[in-house]
Amino acid sequence: MAEALLFVLQNKFTCSVCLDTLTDPVSLYCGHSFCLKCLTDCWDQSQECSCPQCRHTFTTRPELNRNTLLNEVIKKLKKMALSPPSKNYAGPGDVECDACTGMKLRAMKSCLTCPASYCQTHLQPHFEIAAWKDHKLVDPDGNLKEKLCVKHQKSLEIFCKTDDTCICTMCGVTEHNGHKMVKLETEKEEKEVSGV
Repeated sequence: MAEALLFVLQNKFTCSVCLDTLTDPVSLYCGHSFCLKCLTDCWDQSQECSCPQCRHTFTTRPELNRNTLLNEVIKKLKKMALSPPSKNYAGPGDVECDACTGMKLRAMKSCLTCPASYCQTHLQPHFEIAAWKDHKLVDPDGNLKEKLCVKHQKSLEIFCKTDDTCICTMCGVTEHNGHKMVKLETEKEEKEVSGV
């Protein structure tokens, strides 16, 4: 959970000019913050002084002073990022995060839509990006490829009772059109109840 919070906080302290973590942050009257160098370079190349984010124009060039509080917060965030929590590294039997580079962190969830497994930090976009919010997340699974349709590379979500097989939605519309089908979870529950 701490990694997810760190990821979110680091994104909040990003300069909209260089798209990197703020360095020597300065804040304008409109409330937006930028790297001192980025803002100075931006204004040196322009006829007018305006906020690169909201385009608020200043009649005279404002004096830029470093935001010391923001600078301290960013320093602390960077220290936290440099000391990774070793307890979250994937060990034998754990599912590794597919997005991590170098030492892999333990996956918290697997996405059947992507299909990939993610640690808490790399999972965060699934909660923030609208297009990813409807992805199907499950407990970490090291065998995601077995849960994909070989033909369409989509997750197996339907059980075709006619052919007694798991299929994806594309198969349900094409090869299995007109067959008796149920959701995979429904079939699983029925088999558990009947003891098969």
